[in-house]
Amino acid sequence: MIFGPIKLILRIISACFTLVLVYFAVTFVQIWMTGHEHSKATAQAILVFGTTEDNGKPSPELTARLDQALWLYRHHRATWVVVTGGNKPGDTHTEAGVSAAYLAARGVPASKILKGYGNDTWQNVSTVVAKLRSHDIVTVLAVTDPFHEYRAMAIASSQGLVPQPSPVPNSPTINHSLWRYYAKETLEVGVGRLIGYGRLSSWTTTAGSIPLPSGG
Repeated sequence: MIFGPIKLILRIISACFTLVLVYFAVTFVQIWMTGHEHSKATAQAILVFGTTEDNGKPSPELTARLDQALWLYRHHRATWVVVTGGNKPGDTHTEAGVSAAYLAARGVPASKILKGYGNDTWQNVSTVVAKLRSHDIVTVLAVTDPFHEYRAMAIASSQGLVPQPSPVPNSPTINHSLWRYYAKETLEVGVGRLIGYGRLSSWTTTAGSIPLPSGG
Protein backbone atom coordinates (compact mmCIF):
# COMPACT_ATOMS: atom_id res chain seq x y z
CA MET A 1 0.00 0.00 0.00
CA ILE A 2 2.78 2.44 0.85
CA PHE A 3 4.26 2.12 -2.64
CA GLY A 4 1.03 3.12 -4.38
CA PRO A 5 1.23 6.87 -3.62
CA ILE A 6 4.96 6.86 -4.39
CA LYS A 7 4.36 5.32 -7.81
CA LEU A 8 1.64 7.87 -8.49
CA ILE A 9 3.94 10.74 -7.55
CA LEU A 10 6.70 9.35 -9.76
CA ARG A 11 4.26 9.05 -12.67
CA ILE A 12 3.15 12.64 -12.21
CA ILE A 13 6.76 13.83 -12.10
CA SER A 14 7.58 11.78 -15.19
CA ALA A 15 4.57 13.17 -17.06
CA CYS A 16 5.49 16.74 -16.14
CA PHE A 17 9.10 16.18 -17.22
CA THR A 18 7.94 14.74 -20.53
CA LEU A 19 5.57 17.65 -21.09
CA VAL A 20 8.34 20.18 -20.44
CA LEU A 21 10.71 18.28 -22.72
CA VAL A 22 8.17 18.20 -25.55
CA TYR A 23 7.36 21.90 -25.06
CA PHE A 24 10.99 22.96 -25.42
CA ALA A 25 11.59 20.52 -28.29
CA VAL A 26 8.70 22.07 -30.23
CA THR A 27 10.04 25.52 -29.36
CA PHE A 28 13.46 24.60 -30.76
CA VAL A 29 11.90 23.37 -34.01
CA GLN A 30 9.93 26.62 -34.37
CA ILE A 31 13.10 28.66 -33.83
CA TRP A 32 15.04 26.58 -36.33
CA MET A 33 12.36 26.76 -39.01
CA THR A 34 11.78 30.50 -38.65
CA GLY A 35 15.52 31.12 -38.92
CA HIS A 36 15.44 29.53 -42.36
CA GLU A 37 12.47 31.49 -43.69
CA HIS A 38 13.13 34.44 -45.99
CA SER A 39 10.08 36.55 -46.72
CA LYS A 40 9.72 37.96 -50.22
CA ALA A 41 7.22 40.55 -49.06
CA THR A 42 7.77 44.28 -48.99
CA ALA A 43 7.32 46.26 -45.79
CA GLN A 44 7.32 49.82 -44.56
CA ALA A 45 10.63 49.48 -42.71
CA ILE A 46 13.62 47.24 -42.18
CA LEU A 47 14.21 46.60 -38.48
CA VAL A 48 17.84 45.76 -37.71
CA PHE A 49 18.44 44.27 -34.28
CA GLY A 50 21.62 45.50 -32.66
CA THR A 51 24.67 43.51 -31.67
CA THR A 52 28.22 44.42 -30.67
CA GLU A 53 30.25 47.26 -32.13
CA ASP A 54 34.00 47.73 -31.85
CA ASN A 55 35.04 51.26 -30.90
CA GLY A 56 32.90 52.94 -33.52
CA LYS A 57 32.98 50.15 -36.10
CA PRO A 58 30.42 47.39 -36.57
CA SER A 59 31.54 43.97 -35.43
CA PRO A 60 31.52 41.25 -38.12
CA GLU A 61 28.16 40.07 -36.79
CA LEU A 62 26.67 43.57 -36.92
CA THR A 63 28.18 44.18 -40.35
CA ALA A 64 26.42 41.07 -41.67
CA ARG A 65 23.07 42.37 -40.38
CA LEU A 66 23.65 45.83 -41.84
CA ASP A 67 24.67 44.40 -45.21
CA GLN A 68 21.46 42.38 -45.22
CA ALA A 69 19.50 45.56 -44.51
CA LEU A 70 21.35 47.36 -47.31
CA TRP A 71 20.48 44.58 -49.75
CA LEU A 72 16.81 44.83 -48.80
CA TYR A 73 16.84 48.63 -49.05
CA ARG A 74 18.57 48.65 -52.44
CA HIS A 75 16.05 46.12 -53.74
CA HIS A 76 13.22 48.44 -52.69
CA ARG A 77 11.81 46.11 -50.08
CA ALA A 78 11.24 49.03 -47.68
CA THR A 79 11.75 52.79 -47.61
CA TRP A 80 12.83 53.14 -43.97
CA VAL A 81 15.62 51.47 -42.00
CA VAL A 82 15.44 51.19 -38.21
CA VAL A 83 18.62 50.49 -36.22
CA THR A 84 18.78 49.56 -32.55
CA GLY A 85 21.24 48.82 -29.77
CA GLY A 86 22.73 50.75 -26.88
CA ASN A 87 26.18 50.90 -25.36
CA LYS A 88 27.96 49.21 -22.49
CA PRO A 89 29.63 51.13 -19.65
CA GLY A 90 32.77 52.78 -20.98
CA ASP A 91 31.73 52.65 -24.62
CA THR A 92 31.88 55.89 -26.58
CA HIS A 93 29.44 54.75 -29.25
CA THR A 94 26.08 53.04 -29.39
CA GLU A 95 25.29 50.09 -31.63
CA ALA A 96 22.49 52.11 -33.24
CA GLY A 97 24.73 55.10 -33.87
CA VAL A 98 27.44 52.97 -35.45
CA SER A 99 24.81 51.19 -37.56
CA ALA A 100 23.28 54.47 -38.74
CA ALA A 101 26.69 55.83 -39.76
CA TYR A 102 27.50 52.62 -41.66
CA LEU A 103 24.24 52.76 -43.59
CA ALA A 104 24.47 56.48 -44.31
CA ALA A 105 28.00 56.05 -45.69
CA ARG A 106 26.59 53.51 -48.11
CA GLY A 107 23.79 55.59 -49.50
CA VAL A 108 20.85 55.33 -47.15
CA PRO A 109 19.58 58.89 -46.52
CA ALA A 110 19.89 59.90 -42.88
CA SER A 111 16.29 61.13 -43.06
CA LYS A 112 15.20 57.54 -43.69
CA ILE A 113 17.06 56.04 -40.72
CA LEU A 114 15.38 55.77 -37.33
CA LYS A 115 17.42 54.97 -34.22
CA GLY A 116 16.53 53.19 -31.01
CA TYR A 117 18.75 51.73 -28.30
CA GLY A 118 18.43 49.05 -25.62
CA ASN A 119 20.42 46.19 -24.16
CA ASP A 120 18.19 43.33 -25.25
CA THR A 121 15.63 42.47 -27.90
CA TRP A 122 12.64 43.74 -25.94
CA GLN A 123 14.31 47.10 -25.36
CA ASN A 124 15.44 47.27 -29.00
CA VAL A 125 11.81 47.14 -30.10
CA SER A 126 10.25 49.19 -27.30
CA THR A 127 12.60 52.14 -27.92
CA VAL A 128 11.55 52.49 -31.56
CA VAL A 129 7.82 51.73 -31.41
CA ALA A 130 6.80 55.34 -30.78
CA LYS A 131 8.99 56.58 -33.65
CA LEU A 132 7.52 53.97 -35.96
CA ARG A 133 3.99 54.95 -35.02
CA SER A 134 4.76 58.62 -35.63
CA HIS A 135 5.48 57.65 -39.24
CA ASP A 136 2.51 55.24 -39.41
CA ILE A 137 4.89 52.30 -39.78
CA VAL A 138 3.54 48.91 -38.79
CA THR A 139 5.05 46.33 -41.14
CA VAL A 140 8.74 45.53 -40.77
CA LEU A 141 11.33 43.12 -42.13
CA ALA A 142 13.17 41.75 -39.11
CA VAL A 143 16.91 41.46 -39.75
CA THR A 144 18.94 39.44 -37.28
CA ASP A 145 20.79 36.13 -36.99
CA PRO A 146 18.80 32.99 -37.86
CA PHE A 147 18.77 31.64 -34.29
CA HIS A 148 17.38 34.98 -33.05
CA GLU A 149 14.74 35.49 -35.73
CA TYR A 150 11.83 33.77 -33.98
CA ARG A 151 12.21 35.68 -30.71
CA ALA A 152 12.83 38.98 -32.50
CA MET A 153 9.61 38.58 -34.48
CA ALA A 154 7.63 37.42 -31.45
CA ILE A 155 8.69 40.48 -29.47
CA ALA A 156 7.97 42.81 -32.40
CA SER A 157 4.49 41.25 -32.72
CA SER A 158 3.84 41.59 -29.00
CA GLN A 159 4.47 45.34 -29.28
CA GLY A 160 2.05 45.89 -32.15
CA LEU A 161 4.27 45.47 -35.19
CA VAL A 162 3.71 43.09 -38.10
CA PRO A 163 7.10 41.48 -38.80
CA GLN A 164 8.32 39.32 -41.65
CA PRO A 165 11.52 37.25 -41.41
CA SER A 166 14.73 38.28 -43.15
CA PRO A 167 17.50 36.45 -41.28
CA VAL A 168 21.15 37.00 -42.14
CA PRO A 169 22.25 34.18 -44.48
CA ASN A 170 25.99 34.44 -43.82
CA SER A 171 26.47 35.55 -40.24
CA PRO A 172 29.97 34.96 -38.77
CA THR A 173 28.17 33.59 -35.69
CA ILE A 174 27.91 30.23 -37.44
CA ASN A 175 31.66 29.83 -36.92
CA HIS A 176 31.22 29.78 -33.14
CA SER A 177 29.46 27.37 -30.77
CA LEU A 178 26.15 27.72 -32.54
CA TRP A 179 24.39 25.14 -30.38
CA ARG A 180 24.80 27.45 -27.38
CA TYR A 181 22.93 30.22 -29.16
CA TYR A 182 20.10 27.89 -30.09
CA ALA A 183 19.95 26.52 -26.55
CA LYS A 184 19.78 30.04 -25.13
CA GLU A 185 17.06 31.05 -27.58
CA THR A 186 15.05 27.92 -26.86
CA LEU A 187 15.13 28.68 -23.15
CA GLU A 188 14.32 32.39 -23.54
CA VAL A 189 11.49 31.80 -26.01
CA GLY A 190 10.06 28.99 -23.92
CA VAL A 191 10.08 31.05 -20.74
CA GLY A 192 9.15 34.32 -22.45
CA ARG A 193 5.98 32.85 -23.94
CA LEU A 194 4.89 31.73 -20.49
CA ILE A 195 5.62 34.85 -18.43
CA GLY A 196 5.79 37.53 -21.14
CA TYR A 197 8.86 38.81 -22.95
CA GLY A 198 8.66 42.19 -21.24
CA ARG A 199 8.73 40.64 -17.80
CA LEU A 200 11.61 38.38 -18.78
CA SER A 201 13.52 41.43 -20.00
CA SER A 202 12.94 43.25 -16.71
CA TRP A 203 14.29 40.25 -14.81
CA THR A 204 17.39 39.59 -16.88
CA THR A 205 18.53 42.84 -18.46
CA THR A 206 19.70 46.22 -17.23
CA ALA A 207 17.95 49.34 -18.45
CA GLY A 208 18.67 50.35 -22.03
CA SER A 209 21.53 52.76 -22.48
CA ILE A 210 20.56 56.31 -23.32
CA PRO A 211 21.81 57.43 -26.75
CA LEU A 212 25.00 59.47 -26.52
CA PRO A 213 24.77 63.23 -27.16
CA SER A 214 26.92 62.86 -30.27
CA GLY A 215 24.36 60.50 -31.76
CA GLY A 216 26.93 57.71 -31.67
